[in-house]
Amino acid sequence: MMRLGGKVAIITGGGKGMGEAAALLFAREGARVTVADVDVAAGQRTAKAICDGGGNAIFISANVAHSGDVEALIAETVRAFGRLDILYNNAGIAAASNKPVADITEAEWTGVMDVNLKGVFLGCKYAIPEMIRSGGGAIINTSSCSGLLAYPGMAPYCTSKSGVIMLTKTIAVDYAEKGIRANCICPGAIDTPLTQAWFDSSSDSGQLKSVFGKMHPLGRMGQPAEVAATALFLASDESSYVTGIALSVDGGRTSWERPPGIC
Repeated sequence: MMRLGGKVAIITGGGKGMGEAAALLFAREGARVTVADVDVAAGQRTAKAICDGGGNAIFISANVAHSGDVEALIAETVRAFGRLDILYNNAGIAAASNKPVADITEAEWTGVMDVNLKGVFLGCKYAIPEMIRSGGGAIINTSSCSGLLAYPGMAPYCTSKSGVIMLTKTIAVDYAEKGIRANCICPGAIDTPLTQAWFDSSSDSGQLKSVFGKMHPLGRMGQPAEVAATALFLASDESSYVTGIALSVDGGRTSWERPPGIC
């Protein structure tokens, strides 16, 4: 039996990386999937790949920082598929700067918060009423190990991801009686196009990638498929008694007080 058979899922940031891996996996497990992304070409490719593989998917262009876009995303999904069961708030951006707090501009702070934290809030705000009408649902939010550990020069990012954890917990207790579960995933360093682009900007990409791998007790970066498998568990009925948690998928990173020779 397919683990998400009959379910309708929205995955933001579904065009690439962890979102793409989750969209493909959810569809293979029977979900009808809305792929949402600001990158139209990438989002369309993911939706097409699902349909070409015999699944059912649509693409909707949406900037999660814009209330109107998110409200339309939810409404269009319900019009297309008739209901909403799963929301995976995966869209996010990296730290906009590498500065101590006093040197961060208001625009840099707001830019990260608008996508990483407000975007999650807006997704939940507009999805929850539809989930209640469908009899319940599962919300998965992407936080980060940076929401559990502080990293120098990353105050906006760390704060946004920490906020996602507490927002998730609050939603879990607010809507448990309505049959809605809310959990978040805290990935470590995952080998995605976003991280690869950051490595490529370095003069020694290979060395930097190796250092990131060594920051994790398992000795390597994670793969998008490993995060997607965790999201599938949290979206499925197999996690029916799991709500309000922040689940680290980080190769043991947050278990290390101080990675030897790294920091």
